[in-house]
Amino acid sequence: MMATRPRAERVEEVVIVGGGIAGLATALALHRVGKSCLILERWHELRESGAALGLLPNAWRALHALGIAHKLIPNYRIVRSGRVTNLETGSVQTQSFPESSDGEENGARIVHRKALLEALAEEIPQEAIRFSAKLASIRTEAGPDSSSITVLQLEDGDIIKAKVVIGCDGLHSVVAQWLGLAQAHDSGRSAVRGLAVFPEGHGLKHEFQQFLLANRRVGLIPLNNHDAYWFISHLTTPKVKELGRHPELIQREVLLNLAVDLPLEFKQMVEHSVPSSLTWDPLMFRTPWDIVLGRAHRGCVTVAGDAFHPTTPDLGQGGCIALEDAVVLGRCLAHAESPKEVDESLGRYVAERRWRAAAIVAASYFSGSVQQASAGVWTRPLRLVRDFLFYRFIFTWISRLTLFDCGTLPKVG
Repeated sequence: MMATRPRAERVEEVVIVGGGIAGLATALALHRVGKSCLILERWHELRESGAALGLLPNAWRALHALGIAHKLIPNYRIVRSGRVTNLETGSVQTQSFPESSDGEENGARIVHRKALLEALAEEIPQEAIRFSAKLASIRTEAGPDSSSITVLQLEDGDIIKAKVVIGCDGLHSVVAQWLGLAQAHDSGRSAVRGLAVFPEGHGLKHEFQQFLLANRRVGLIPLNNHDAYWFISHLTTPKVKELGRHPELIQREVLLNLAVDLPLEFKQMVEHSVPSSLTWDPLMFRTPWDIVLGRAHRGCVTVAGDAFHPTTPDLGQGGCIALEDAVVLGRCLAHAESPKEVDESLGRYVAERRWRAAAIVAASYFSGSVQQASAGVWTRPLRLVRDFLFYRFIFTWISRLTLFDCGTLPKVG
């Protein structure tokens, strides 16, 4: 008979569930203020899904606060503008991205997701990350001093007792469900995304190009002289679930259907895509009122990143506001020691973040809906707004949200 592995039980000060951008950034923020923590990552290594992401001024300010911006800035050029081509009418509009008032270092850039994750992970003690650790359940029990201890049960049977738990476990967060936050909603749109690599160089101008068609919004943007990120946003169809995890089938479907009437340069992006970078997923979000009114903290448990405020990617803010969360959490917890102080600190964190996050989610959803311009009886009005007002005026106003400064971390010790 095979021997059963004995169940392990340990106690930790702070446990972070999830080792994505939010989890690693939060761990680094806590490390900077002298707090040790354990990250539970369900995968066997750092996740790289998504291939690339936009980091706008608010994200760079957070990365400066975390002390790693200098690792990334030299490798990526600032994106200042873009062209939006309506392939149905032939009209071309320009799109300007917000520029920071505190120097070019905080300009908008598109970076490799892997590079960001590695830059964060390099600053965290290796023993602080436990891979292949999937959370199964959460409960609380009374501690020896009548304080509340959070008990985390892992799927392998191990138990971890934590004084503080921060859920950074993404869209389908176990921690968010335990807190009672409402489920994320389907926007009705999906996006296929990929990273194209051209060893000899792609020859593209360093700008964001978008193409508009009926029911589709398409974009491509270089990361450097060899790599470029691309996406197609469209109304969700059954094929999204069928092909969402099969790179070869995704590439074939895009070339034969979604990209068949697109410019040659875009088809070349798809053809040169790294198979492992291809994803096809519904675009989900938590409603602003659920973020504002929902319970995002209970005792010494809270959430950050997509576990708190999943948003559609139409302003490129998913990773950016997760980095903001990390800095604010580090600042709030820096001097918290007792359970009461932790409870109060997490309450301040949620109060500071919920309205900011709700505004980003609302603006992103609005931006995506207008640019997609496919909403039944509202299709024609939305297209008029998109073609005559959005890129000229509305986007400039909305994009000011990306100039936000989350502040710095306190110096300790």
